[in-house]
Amino acid sequence: MRFLWGNGERKHRRRKSLLLPTILGSVGAFVLVGGLLLLLDPGAPKHEAIKTGGLAGGAIVALYALWLNDRRRRVEEARQELESQRIDHDRSRVADERFARAVELLGHDTAQVRVGAMHALAGLAKSRTEYTQTVLDILCAYLRRPFKYSDDPEDFDAELGEIELEVRLTSQRLIEDLLPRAEEKDPVRYDLNLTKAHLHYMDLSYRHVGDLILRVAHLNESNAFHHMVIHGNVYLTEAKVAGRLYMHHTEFRGKAWFSRFSARGLAVFTESRFLGETKFAGSEWADVKADGCTFAVEPELPEAWRN
Repeated sequence: MRFLWGNGERKHRRRKSLLLPTILGSVGAFVLVGGLLLLLDPGAPKHEAIKTGGLAGGAIVALYALWLNDRRRRVEEARQELESQRIDHDRSRVADERFARAVELLGHDTAQVRVGAMHALAGLAKSRTEYTQTVLDILCAYLRRPFKYSDDPEDFDAELGEIELEVRLTSQRLIEDLLPRAEEKDPVRYDLNLTKAHLHYMDLSYRHVGDLILRVAHLNESNAFHHMVIHGNVYLTEAKVAGRLYMHHTEFRGKAWFSRFSARGLAVFTESRFLGETKFAGSEWADVKADGCTFAVEPELPEAWRN
């Protein structure tokens, strides 16, 4: 440590000692230029020689001043950069602490605490976009938790199911809010993994999404995936729809897998565009509206789609 400090001290002294050479150089330039003018032209006015010598000496001082000012500017820029890095580090540390605390509270017994934790995660994702995909993964993971809902008032767990449903609806709304809107240009493509999720009134309409995975998912009541742009692949393999499914005016840019899919209610695909490979093997459809659907790759449509 002493050796390094000593080197820094010697450098500092060398920088400070430049002032004396500058003064000496300025005086030397004054004497040299003024003397040469008087020697070369003895008849010239002495005040002109002195003036010219002074300008030469002043130029050296001015150069030193410019150098000194530039050095101070670079030192100040370096200081500001270090300060900016420190602030970013502090913000990242605080964000990491908020994130860890919110994730921990998702397992709390009280529904209000879990809702608050979800809002904290969503707020973090909005303020620091590097967290957005992770927060979406966590919210989707919550929806993948086992869930049994009953609206039968005689069911002992009906009230608890209603409370948990409200928490899940909050998770769904926050997912919807974090996804880019359909009108955005060059949006970030976030993926959603909702494998085995239980969804009620999910509404991702007018959103951009990367991959949309709904394998073995349970879609209850009415769920909306219309007017979407799905940039990646869609997997609804073995998914079950108990209510209505709206996927009309949606652009499927990747694969669209509906193998062993089961829909007991109305499914609407009007004017949707399937730009990738599509599969409907083993799927069951109670009622389908698919007017104006287009397929880039000719699929083997189930009977309900052909009627």
